[in-house]
Amino acid sequence: MQSEKMPFNSLLGKMIVTKEGKRLGFVKDTSFETKSGELINLVLKDSTIYTKNLNLERSSENELLIPYSSIIAIGDFVIVSEEDLI
Repeated sequence: MQSEKMPFNSLLGKMIVTKEGKRLGFVKDTSFETKSGELINLVLKDSTIYTKNLNLERSSENELLIPYSSIIAIGDFVIVSEEDLI
């Protein structure tokens, strides 16, 4: 089964929530492996107070990062597994 590809700009601005419904913030940007094109992280903007308690990895610009491996689904929201963030 081949996963459906979506344009980069369709991710920008989407709200990121946990599968339990806790809001984390919005997608600001992505980081990816340049050779393979593999998505590594989503860069978070407008993070919530809840997000600041999660001990997430930070970029060199001190922006919070959501690992791609934690993404469960992408639709109207980006849904992530909180267990995979910790």
